[in-house]
Amino acid sequence: MTTTIANTKQQQRIAIVGAGPGGLTLARILQQHGVASVVYEREQSPSSRGQGGSLDIHHDSGQKALREAGLIDQFEALARYEGQDFRLFDKTGKIYLDEVAEPQEGDRPEIDRGVLRELLIQSLDPAAIRWGHNLTHVVPLENGQHELHFENGHIDTVNLVVAADGAFSRIRPLLTESTPAYSGLSMVEIYVNNAAVDHPEISALNGRGKMFALSDHKGILGQLNGDGRICVYLAFQVEREWLNTCGISFDQPEDAKGLLLQHFDDWDESLKNYIRSAQGPMFPRRIYMLPVGLKWTSKPGITLIGDAAHLMSPFAGEGVNLAMLDATELALSIIEHADINQAIQAYEEKMYVYSSKSAEESQANLELTFGDDAAAKFLDLMNQYHSVE
Repeated sequence: MTTTIANTKQQQRIAIVGAGPGGLTLARILQQHGVASVVYEREQSPSSRGQGGSLDIHHDSGQKALREAGLIDQFEALARYEGQDFRLFDKTGKIYLDEVAEPQEGDRPEIDRGVLRELLIQSLDPAAIRWGHNLTHVVPLENGQHELHFENGHIDTVNLVVAADGAFSRIRPLLTESTPAYSGLSMVEIYVNNAAVDHPEISALNGRGKMFALSDHKGILGQLNGDGRICVYLAFQVEREWLNTCGISFDQPEDAKGLLLQHFDDWDESLKNYIRSAQGPMFPRRIYMLPVGLKWTSKPGITLIGDAAHLMSPFAGEGVNLAMLDATELALSIIEHADINQAIQAYEEKMYVYSSKSAEESQANLELTFGDDAAAKFLDLMNQYHSVE
């Protein structure tokens, strides 16, 4: 039966918009079942831009997807189990928590986003990814098909379009009027390069995984990457326009560092060293979220995965994991259902349940992490988490 359905799907054109981990996972699992798809990506190549920091891949979502994709062994060879180490401080440098992961143990090993993406890209038929295709708009057709229009003039008519195009999806408005809202948190992403050699004191403070320093509705969050850099997020609970009105020229990193240090003036020197030692460009960004529990009326030939479907803050650690789980559930639903629109509906109903739970957790964690007495309350949260493991 599965073979018959797969053959039927080969007669239908499936387009995935966005070559992030979610879109690539969907294409890979479909490929594993003999179902072809095309991934459209606006970037010109896999190396067009930096891919950000490290990701913790959860056993019941991201790793589940990699198993279904036939890539779990390759992932485990690349994963950093020591990246699960976690240290928690307040602004005085007082340590609240110092977790050290056991070798090759734990259910959330780390991998750099770029490494994960490359693993997925290499697993696909090269012809499956169309680089340099920036979607401009989608035209619904009467028969449930959609016409995709790209900036380079390319037009494709497909039986199913899957929006894997992130927070500000151009496809989402065809299904819902909901738009991302500012979460109240802004971040500045900076990097401490070659930390172990050039900044051993920061390396020792940070440890092999993540470091959170929380106080005054702010945070300095450090995350060791596989290339030896520490990705640092300076987090501020501020109004939406703050990045524009704070007077900091983020395109002038050396000048910006001095002004950023003023915002952490009474923080311990060991923590301020993360800012002093940063090199390279800075990346200011606002954190957005979609309404918790967002649903829409299912429509033929179109659906959403990942941030396009359930954008949330990063404080449940679920973003990429949910995108890959969405990809898995959608791919398997397409394989299992003879009718592609029944497959969409079955996937969406399942996705609403688990994504809304994660979105609620993410919002609660955001409020706790940047609220009063954040370090002490975060410690309590971690203790509760471990007590139910």
